[in-house]
Amino acid sequence: MNENELQKLVENISLKYFNRPFVHCVKINNRMRTTGGRYFLTDHHIDINGHFLLPQYYDDLIGIIKHELTHYHLHLLGLGYKHQNRDFKILLAKVGGSRYAPDIGLRNKRKINYVYECIQCHLRYPRVKRVNTARMRCGKCGGKLKMIINNKEK
Repeated sequence: MNENELQKLVENISLKYFNRPFVHCVKINNRMRTTGGRYFLTDHHIDINGHFLLPQYYDDLIGIIKHELTHYHLHLLGLGYKHQNRDFKILLAKVGGSRYAPDIGLRNKRKINYVYECIQCHLRYPRVKRVNTARMRCGKCGGKLKMIINNKEK
């Protein structure tokens, strides 16, 4: 799907579900990782995550477009357009938009580099950064910690 097809899709959804025209532009943003779309208050354009344009994510894309159009129309009407506003929650539920963008595996996963274990209660602590075992103790029993896995030394 290209930007022209996406523009037409957004305009059709706006008329069908909101009974109001979408008169600004839609852009594809392939750099997004944690969000499905973004509405810009300054020039009223909408960015859509390009990864959701694949055919298998079509239903998710429709929900994202409805979510961004809810921001768009409420902002232009002077009503509460933020996530916590009652107007936003009511209109989003009415049109059936998605509240959150689904995770399709784009987020960066934090790799566990170290695992520490309490020598008394054997509770394990996975960590990304190294811990000073002379200063840190077990949060459960207060016992000493020892490093059992070190993935950084290779």
